[in-house]
Amino acid sequence: MADRTETEKRDLAKELAAAVRGEVSFAAADRALMTMDASNYRRVPRAVVAPRDAEDVAAALRVCREHGVPVVPRGGGTSIAGQATGVGVVLDFTRHMRRIVSLDPAARTAVVQPGVILDDLRAAAGTHGLTFGPDPSTHSRCTLGGMIGNNSCGSHSVAWGTTADSVRELELLTYGGERVRAGRGTDPTGAPTGLPARLRVGVKALVDGELALLRTGYPDLPRRISGYALDALLPEKGTDLARALTGSEGTLGVLTEATVRLVETPVARVLAVLAYPDESAAAEAAHTLLPHRPMTVEGMAADLVGDAAGLPKGGAWLFVEMGGASPGEAAARAQALCRAAAADGSTDHTVVTDPAGQRALWRIREDASGTATRLSDGSEAWPGWEDCAVPPDRLGPYLRDFRALLTQHGLRGTPYGHFGDGCIHIRIDFDLLTPPGIRRFRDFSYDLGELVVSYGGSLSGEHGDGQARAELLPKMYGPELVRVFEQFKSLWDPAAGLNPGMLVRPARLDENLRFEVLPARPVPVEFGYPHDNGDFSAAVRRCVGVAKCRNTTTGPGSTDVMCPSFRATGEERHSTRGRARLLHEMLAGEVITDGWQSPEVHDALDLCLSCKGCRSDCPVGVDMATYKAEFLHHHYEGRVRPAAHYSMGRLPQWLHAAAPLAPALNVLARTPLAAVAKRLGGIAAERPIPPLAAETFTRWWWRRRKTAAAPPPSGGRTVVLWPDTFTNHLSPEVGRAAVRVLEAAGLRPLLPPTAPLRQPGGAFPQPSLPRLHRPPLCCGLTYVSTGQLDRARTVMRRTVEVLSPLLQDGHPLVVLEPSCAAALRTDLPELLADDPRAAQLAQSVRTFAQALEELAPDWQPPRIDRPVAGQTHCHQHAVLGDAAERRLRERAGLTGRLSGGCCGLAGNFGFERGHYDVSVACAEDQLLPAVRESTEGTEILADGFSCRTQLSQLGDRPGRHLAEVLAEALGEPGELGELGDPGGAREQRVWGVPEGPGGSGVPDDPGGPGAPGEG
Repeated sequence: MADRTETEKRDLAKELAAAVRGEVSFAAADRALMTMDASNYRRVPRAVVAPRDAEDVAAALRVCREHGVPVVPRGGGTSIAGQATGVGVVLDFTRHMRRIVSLDPAARTAVVQPGVILDDLRAAAGTHGLTFGPDPSTHSRCTLGGMIGNNSCGSHSVAWGTTADSVRELELLTYGGERVRAGRGTDPTGAPTGLPARLRVGVKALVDGELALLRTGYPDLPRRISGYALDALLPEKGTDLARALTGSEGTLGVLTEATVRLVETPVARVLAVLAYPDESAAAEAAHTLLPHRPMTVEGMAADLVGDAAGLPKGGAWLFVEMGGASPGEAAARAQALCRAAAADGSTDHTVVTDPAGQRALWRIREDASGTATRLSDGSEAWPGWEDCAVPPDRLGPYLRDFRALLTQHGLRGTPYGHFGDGCIHIRIDFDLLTPPGIRRFRDFSYDLGELVVSYGGSLSGEHGDGQARAELLPKMYGPELVRVFEQFKSLWDPAAGLNPGMLVRPARLDENLRFEVLPARPVPVEFGYPHDNGDFSAAVRRCVGVAKCRNTTTGPGSTDVMCPSFRATGEERHSTRGRARLLHEMLAGEVITDGWQSPEVHDALDLCLSCKGCRSDCPVGVDMATYKAEFLHHHYEGRVRPAAHYSMGRLPQWLHAAAPLAPALNVLARTPLAAVAKRLGGIAAERPIPPLAAETFTRWWWRRRKTAAAPPPSGGRTVVLWPDTFTNHLSPEVGRAAVRVLEAAGLRPLLPPTAPLRQPGGAFPQPSLPRLHRPPLCCGLTYVSTGQLDRARTVMRRTVEVLSPLLQDGHPLVVLEPSCAAALRTDLPELLADDPRAAQLAQSVRTFAQALEELAPDWQPPRIDRPVAGQTHCHQHAVLGDAAERRLRERAGLTGRLSGGCCGLAGNFGFERGHYDVSVACAEDQLLPAVRESTEGTEILADGFSCRTQLSQLGDRPGRHLAEVLAEALGEPGELGELGDPGGAREQRVWGVPEGPGGSGVPDDPGGPGAPGEG
């Protein structure tokens, strides 16, 4: 039997490859990427085909039909009911069939292929003042084909309806190979137009025979998505076959082209945010706003919004967008709405006219599908009952009963969604890992189905039935209408080859759950995973598939970083979601069978820049940089590593050893020997080797401390200035500038020693003289990014030993290099989870701007009054935030925004052989265009050494650290930065201890004399 199965597989692969011009893959990695969508379900496909056009689709269907293999059409894979998963051949339309065939502004229509991203269509239509009305929160990555398959809606459905309201004509291929051109109207026989003979006769007979049932069996509400919309085939409804097929979830035909309606967008939009005491009050009020003709009526409660800024005081809010022919008209309509709402229960309101402010608030709503998967206590919550809908005027009482049902079953969730349409989204803390939890999931589903039907509602109000709800369709429609659904399916797909198990004759709603294949117990790992109770499987489970990481473009004013490698390659395996899926399958062991040794996972992670963007930009906080480090640690355990891991991964050691030879090495770096060194070190041939500092920052510091003419200001707060590897050896000018500014602000920066301190009995410990042979202090970043976690832990433990005594009195640790600050803030405590001092150290970390703002709040920086361009470091964006930096720039008169994204160099990544092209593509995504478009005289800011290096090597305008810009504006001190009056009394202090008897300004070193150590 096994031999026969393998033969059939080889035959299918051979015939598909011969028949289809697009990509055909039976590879484990490609199949693993398609096992899940954004639902709770998982199925393993046999193969993945990326058709180039409709002829490719027809060819793939023919081969699959001949082999009896089912076919699953798939768009962006953001479906929440499981309908984008299947066991046959997945047709991936996102690779090639993503063309806008035509756009007719006069007719307000567009012809699109199924893989067109919604935002791409909206951008094309926007040049004509038009848009596509339905706009689900996944608009930046969902496809038109997927929207048509699910009958998607979005926040503007109160104004523009569902996708079915926007579909004019569909071109499809049935599993049997028949071509259908579905539109509206009938042919001379009275059958729907565009059908081949067999279907024409069968569909007409079915509709004619069930007229009474089709007229009475459907609830009347705006968000009725469940089941087949066969009532659209009634003569009084225009016999609209295109509308009837919309929402059929790929079970009847494979879409190859669609003609859709476009709508005119208002000239101006204003967002009114109405506050209510609680979500029930907001739900009660939502339908009363509809007579004001709003464009949106979206509801959210405090347990989801958290401490978001810009909201009026309340326990729940309605986001109501009003349009107008001018900003004044839109604002006036919004104010009128607010007055009416105040008379009907709203406790407060705010009207947001600023587009940036509106985007910030809408982002909260759009990210909710992800953020709702983690409740306030960190516990997991899942889809499954994501989008039930009831008549809008019954939403208030329904929501109260819904909450009571959750309590009855001992469940929790955070409702939000399209209150104006009576549609509620929610993620619920189902236990889908154990048999009792799964039984509760099933029991709750049946009880909620009955509750929804009792209110005259729809089991699905947006995302379709798929496997999640189709089993319950008899509750909503009754057995007779469900029987008609089955007959309709049999007419179109008698072989049951299209998306079997979905919508009709479905699998049970508690089968094929994606969690059942994961290990029952936590696997041994190195990081602490504090937000996932130390469980790597739980960390990987964070990815629910909403695919925000698949954004191919960044919107106006966006500072998002995630996911630079996907934007560079466009391949699913290079998205955060794709990598999480591969890790999931690695843990499952069914498709990816080599565990930590998996080449599929390794290859996908190879182009992960470890930018940490997903840690903040992913709505559920997937941290792929950490997962990559974990994987590389296990993958290379006991094995020879790539050369770059030894050269770039152990960079602090090499730079420390090379410091005395810096001038000679810089000369050699400009000779042919550099090419040999790069080849041996696994470094890209295209990359110049950055020059080493002739004098390291720490040497400059100790020389300055010995010869300074006067002490720093005695009243200033002491800060520990971290001499990171990059500042110390490669850009000491940043360190010198930071010292200049910190001291000008009245602070006392002091460097840590390179060995643990002796305790002489004073309030502050005394250091011994650092010596050359001592290893440098290090945050461990380069070891972490290359997965050398044992070495990273050793380095970090030493850092904790040295720094902990210095930080016990609350002295902040100021870190100039954002990547090192992020490593100390997150990687260090997560690798040293057993050491409470690690958490203390992490909490002490401050960026340069944070230290100035917190410790010298009254200091006024020099006015520079120049525009800025450049990039916020990706690690700063993800881990530390840049609010203090923005405020400091504003106070200094540095105007404008820095771009988001990642520079592409990303520490060792851009230097490693094989990464150069992707590194450049990432730089070209946002950083380099922003710098090129800046005007003359613009200050180019880049606090990260990688960012500055990328600019110097790829651009024509270098960047500088903010500290350098401020120091320059302060005016240059003497060569060594002498302080005070040269003729004043000399009382040099280090860590609060008077200078030693040798007069060096450094206490005596019990280990003997030596050169200052390099940090």
